[in-house]
Amino acid sequence: MKPRELMNLGIPHGEPVRLAVQLMVKAAKDGLDKATLRERVQGVAGNPAANENDPHFGELARAMVAARARPQAADWFVARESPAPWKQWGEGLEAESIQQMRNACDLPVAVAGALMPDAHVGYGLPIGGVLATHNAVIPYAVGVDIACRMKMTVLDLPPHLIKGEPDRLINAIERETRFGVGVEFKNPHEHSVLDENWAVSPITLHSKRKAHGQLGTSGSGNHFVEFGTLTVTENAPELNLKAGLYLALLSHSGSRGTGAAVADHYSKLAMSQHPELPKQLKHLAWLDLDSPEGQEYWAAMNLMGQYAAANHDVIHKSIAKHLKADVIADLENHHNFAWKETHPDPVSGQPREMIVHRKGATPAGAGVLGIIPGSMATPGYVVRGKGNVASLNSASHGAGRVMSRTKAKESFTWGAVKKLLAERDVHVISCGIDECPGVYKDIDQVMGHQRDLVEVLARFDPKIVKMAPAGERAED
Repeated sequence: MKPRELMNLGIPHGEPVRLAVQLMVKAAKDGLDKATLRERVQGVAGNPAANENDPHFGELARAMVAARARPQAADWFVARESPAPWKQWGEGLEAESIQQMRNACDLPVAVAGALMPDAHVGYGLPIGGVLATHNAVIPYAVGVDIACRMKMTVLDLPPHLIKGEPDRLINAIERETRFGVGVEFKNPHEHSVLDENWAVSPITLHSKRKAHGQLGTSGSGNHFVEFGTLTVTENAPELNLKAGLYLALLSHSGSRGTGAAVADHYSKLAMSQHPELPKQLKHLAWLDLDSPEGQEYWAAMNLMGQYAAANHDVIHKSIAKHLKADVIADLENHHNFAWKETHPDPVSGQPREMIVHRKGATPAGAGVLGIIPGSMATPGYVVRGKGNVASLNSASHGAGRVMSRTKAKESFTWGAVKKLLAERDVHVISCGIDECPGVYKDIDQVMGHQRDLVEVLARFDPKIVKMAPAGERAED
């Protein structure tokens, strides 16, 4: 008898069904025919207490009686008296993303939160959500693309190459990275990250070969590699750049297939450990950092951080080598990650170690440099953090989407998009229309909403853009 038939007879899903299957196999070996088996199992399902001494299915009956005596998982959850404090930046944010932030601050492990001006709906924690917890890490608050990050290198090549020799720059991108779901290099790159301990998790150990093949690839969704001009209006000693116009390379991607596998495994594990969470908190299940599972995820997450950094390192070094160029400035930052940081406790005001999750949010501690991109036809900005305590030292990670990919495909035509790109003097090598400029908020409005979080040091204007071709499944 199949599990579905057993559930139709009244045997609960999960362990009771598995036990029923085992006992039915034994009973069949003892000579019970299919009709008798069905009748006996149906009797146990209807009245377990009366069948506890059944010679074949008594174990199932007793298990069902014990299960019914236990309180339901939903009864275990005790709501906190008041939510953890949080603050919002920006206006006109989606109501659902705001509700997701409220939900996150209802968690018993939540300490404080912040919502960035580029926020939109995500799994569990919204994109642009920042959440501090006590001794707990939430896989879905880190994000599916663990350690998704930005990297910029400024090259010692003249900016006029963008118009004067565009094919040279296009060829460098096309030859030195790959776009698409699951794509790998036939001749994989080497990097010291492969010498790290990949046995910290069975997931990373199993995926190491794939990770090797994907070193230097860029994936799909909102991931990109692009050349553009970097305008530095005043001398920037932090960047080792004087005021002027530069040619820069900017990339956005994360930990590829291995990071996604880590996120999938540990988010499911966390949810299995917290069946008491109500529906709206299901995707905010956490792992205790004192537990073996929490330590395992923490180690895997940090390895994925190193791997994502190595991925960008390979991309930038390969392109610079292809162009026979030297790098004169280098800048990067994660924006899907969790950090152990010390912040004032919102109740006592005393310094306290917290786990700060930034899901689509940029670290912006005092003096910390970061990159906040716009879209393929709008500027991005190099910024210096101001260390705003209320934001948990965070800022937006970009402009933020205003619509889904499905809605974008219904709303835009390539004719109109190409006209805008021509007006902005932007050449797109490849992309899907669901990544066109109109799907994003106005980056300058977003930046205006976070003047108390970051200071702008330089402006990047995209000019040659490569993303995954249309039709690729988004994995951002």
